[in-house]
Amino acid sequence: MAKKVLVVDDEKLIVKGIRFSLEQDGMEVDCAYDGEEALKMATENAYDMVLLDIMLPKMDGFEVCQHIREFSNMPIVMLTAKGDDMDKILGLEYGADDYITKPFNILEVKARIKAIMRRTAASQPKKEDSKVIEAGDLKLDCESRRLFILGKEVNLTAKEFDLLELLVNNPNKVYGRENLLNLVWGYEYPGDVRTVDVHVRRLREKIESNPSEPKYVHTKWGVGYYYSQN
Repeated sequence: MAKKVLVVDDEKLIVKGIRFSLEQDGMEVDCAYDGEEALKMATENAYDMVLLDIMLPKMDGFEVCQHIREFSNMPIVMLTAKGDDMDKILGLEYGADDYITKPFNILEVKARIKAIMRRTAASQPKKEDSKVIEAGDLKLDCESRRLFILGKEVNLTAKEFDLLELLVNNPNKVYGRENLLNLVWGYEYPGDVRTVDVHVRRLREKIESNPSEPKYVHTKWGVGYYYSQN
């Protein structure tokens, strides 16, 4: 089945170029030119990837990303201004999985999209390998990729789930930020270790009753992060 991508940018020539290139690779591409249109399409369709510009009319990319995260874990890649680190960090804070800086090479865009799709597909367990991990108050259903704490479901993004699953599967093992970046995002991921810090902070905000005094995901200062539940 063809992969389905939503491309969102108010610059129609950019959208046209990306659409043509992805369709050449057999993907199905929908296009939106403002934030409201993008959110409506993401609500009504299941996409394998959303390529989302930040600077959009009506509703900016951050808002669109945040709203999508309220109902879906579909991978989102933000398009950011070249060298604007704050945009990259904010994009991750709002729930984006990755970012690409403008101006970009279309071959790089295609490579990054395919890499994320491969990682997303690889992280979906086959039915015969499905399992449920129970660790104290936490229950992770690895087939449906759902988390329950004390019986109540907590909605995580794809990367937040991957991160928690790795840590829970290896209790008390301390992972350095660089190691987590390689294991969860992949060795070809061009981002930096701040990506890990942002995702750990977001994860704690969702699963910890007091994120500043975590019960599940702990910090080993100067080393990295680990899972432990007393």
